[in-house]
Amino acid sequence: MHQQTIAPKRWWYIMPIVFITYSLAYLDRANFSFASAAGINDDLGITKGMSSLLGALFFLGYFFFQIPGAMYAERRSVKKLIFWCLLLWGGCASLTGIVSNIPMLVVIRFVLGVVEAAVMPAMLIYISNWFTKSERSRANTFLILGNPVTVLWMSVLSGYLINAFGWREMFIFEGIPAVIWAVAWWFMVQDKPAQSRWLSEEEKAALQAQLQKEQENIKAVRNYREAFKSRNVIILCLQYFAWSIGVYGFVLWLPSILRNGTQMGMVEAGWLSAVPYLAATIAMIVVSWASDKTQNRKLFVWPLLLIGALAFLGSYLVGTNNFWMSYTLLVVAGAAMYAPYGPFFAIVPEMLPRNVSGGAMALINSMGALGSFLGSWVVGYLNGATGSPAASYIFMGAALLVSVWLTLIVKPARNQQAIPEQRAKHA
Repeated sequence: MHQQTIAPKRWWYIMPIVFITYSLAYLDRANFSFASAAGINDDLGITKGMSSLLGALFFLGYFFFQIPGAMYAERRSVKKLIFWCLLLWGGCASLTGIVSNIPMLVVIRFVLGVVEAAVMPAMLIYISNWFTKSERSRANTFLILGNPVTVLWMSVLSGYLINAFGWREMFIFEGIPAVIWAVAWWFMVQDKPAQSRWLSEEEKAALQAQLQKEQENIKAVRNYREAFKSRNVIILCLQYFAWSIGVYGFVLWLPSILRNGTQMGMVEAGWLSAVPYLAATIAMIVVSWASDKTQNRKLFVWPLLLIGALAFLGSYLVGTNNFWMSYTLLVVAGAAMYAPYGPFFAIVPEMLPRNVSGGAMALINSMGALGSFLGSWVVGYLNGATGSPAASYIFMGAALLVSVWLTLIVKPARNQQAIPEQRAKHA
């Protein structure tokens, strides 16, 4: 475990930057659900079907620009890419507050998806440039924690902002921090350890040597086409697609589902919406630590997704008769769906070499965006068409069960099997 001693200051320097950046991206993506619950539809004359399409349009823009973003980040610079993304998405988010008609809103939601598309793959590439294999699940988790932790404080803050000012001001206020952060990002971030001024030469060399050594054990893959055709990458794409249906159906419609369950105000819905994300945050930290400790990724993905699926179906069976029991099961579902992200995104860089792993992660993430598009649209549609969230719970639970099965059939990287054999030969 000597790797642990390589420049521990990386955690203190890089992780807050990574966390804040993804947190701001998530804020400007998910606050639309609060505007939906707070009356944007009535103000702009948006029908139920149009509302679910608007929520989902973001993911369409997000889907198309994942791989180009990852290719730029891998071959050129994560730093430049994220700088421009921050400026543009902060601007788009604030502009949402001054829209006066539906076509304008359609364009802004789509553009927001396009400029945020590159963030996740670029940040995963950035982490793999700075952290070793035995650290990666935890490092990925600190990135992705930006998601539930943001929803946690955003749920409360957005509830209060809407209450005090209205949905327009909420969008304007919540877009400004990304623009300010872009400036801080530019001065703090370097693409590779070799460019940093805060690591000693010995630390740079030790880190570079360790990262290089890990690449040697991975089977060479010539190009993106070869990587994208591999069985594991295809299965992981389908798995993430099904998983994202559950996650985003949940994220985008939880405030509305809660308000339908009992007649409550925006502030109460905000506080109750925050609880599943608090549970998710704790679960993610524990699971990523255990996954790095055991170096087993799959074992920390499928059992949790199974729990999430069963909790959704349980919430459906309990029904609206017992709001608190149903709500508790939703908290369990939320925590279980989020917990496996860290180990899941550590699978790909352990299977594929650096020249293609970023693109493969982008492809998987873009399939997740497609699942998110479908999840948010279908859940919104089912809620509107049936007048209750029951059908949505079955749909999200079934999607998670599919993702459990797909995780089970992924074969882990061969190089991990090869290492014990080499040891046996030497013995």
